Amino acid sequence: MATQYSISGTTAKGIAASVERAVAEGGLGPGDALPPVRRLADELAVSPGTVATAYKELRQRGVLVTRGRGGTVVAAAPAVASRRPPKVPDGLRDLAGGHPDFAFLPDLPALVAPSSGPRSHRSTPRLPRLEERVRAWFDGDGVPSGSVTFAHGALDCVARLLATELRPGDAVAMEDPGYHHLLDLVQAMGLRAIAVAVDDEGMRPEGLREALRGGARAVVCSPRGQNPYGGCFSPARRDALVEVLRQAPEVLVIEDDHAAEIAGAELNSLTEGGLSRWAQVRTVTKYLGPDLRWAAAACDPVTLARHDGRLLLTSGWVSHLLQAAVLALMDDASAKVLVARAEVAYERRRTAFVKELTRRGIPAHGASGMNVWVPVPDESAVVNGLRTRGWWVAAGARFRMAAAPGVRVTVAGLETAQAARLASDFADALGESEATYGG
Repeated sequence: MATQYSISGTTAKGIAASVERAVAEGGLGPGDALPPVRRLADELAVSPGTVATAYKELRQRGVLVTRGRGGTVVAAAPAVASRRPPKVPDGLRDLAGGHPDFAFLPDLPALVAPSSGPRSHRSTPRLPRLEERVRAWFDGDGVPSGSVTFAHGALDCVARLLATELRPGDAVAMEDPGYHHLLDLVQAMGLRAIAVAVDDEGMRPEGLREALRGGARAVVCSPRGQNPYGGCFSPARRDALVEVLRQAPEVLVIEDDHAAEIAGAELNSLTEGGLSRWAQVRTVTKYLGPDLRWAAAACDPVTLARHDGRLLLTSGWVSHLLQAAVLALMDDASAKVLVARAEVAYERRRTAFVKELTRRGIPAHGASGMNVWVPVPDESAVVNGLRTRGWWVAAGARFRMAAAPGVRVTVAGLETAQAARLASDFADALGESEATYGG
């Protein structure tokens, strides 16, 4: 336990609040050990059961984890201190943030008034024209569009879907490596993530089968543009995953198609497989603008009712002004041109970088989307080696559960002419790390 912080409290809630406050304020950091239950109980003059209850509550909410004989420690990414990426040092080229190239983002429209006169937002939460546009969007990719809804971004939608289906302690099958904010979200909700390995075709069927046997009640996956690995479902992989999921019809399957328009790959969606419980979530932040915190979801009728019922009890609806802005950009001719150019550019840049790495004998993964995943023996050594050469990339620890080490390189803003230089610097940094750490 960190010596600078003393846990206090005489009730389970008080002890839990003391620990959580210490984590939030930095008095206790990731990996710091907490006192054994009996010792802390003696120090606070409470029963061991009171301390055990406090620790259990904190484990359920993702603040603490238990490591067997290693005792109880602060989680690597505690729910009260989400894994925000480190600040980019001055003078470095940022290839770590996962951001699009802002040159391909359209200008946001001037203030849009969706309609005039009094109206009930709760009775009509979705603008009819945008809902019609969204149905056509899903239909165009073969996703059933009989039931659609809106949310305040993809993470907001996924969180609400999981909250209506699962309770703290329930298990969710998650991609490994996977999107770090989704991993943090699941932990913050007190859910248990079961790692499912991915490859260039996305989530592996055998891993999913094991996760379902392990009690997973929901599955969260990306059909294309997988972050950080770049995988995309092939028709054969889609069919194999559907076959596994048909053996567990009560499990909720959530597809995160966040890079739909710029993924550089066709959609082979699990939603085409006749599953009982499913949702596909799409957002526009990667290609229309990061401030457009809006998402659409197509789902089965039961999932729709549960999602919208929970939405009604909280924010009620997504701002009609925001919906109007999204609709205006979706239908804007110049914005469509920029999105089309972005998809072509990202594919060219991703392919060029992977090709240059391959020429140097470095395996890399980036079948779709804006990112390339490069396996490395030591993440810190490679990140620091590239830093000395002017590049800033993301260490893979933020994205991994059981997967082997790697780094994520966001290539959205990497011109094809720069790919060779980065690959050469990468090879040098990798060589230095292998020489330093014994290969």
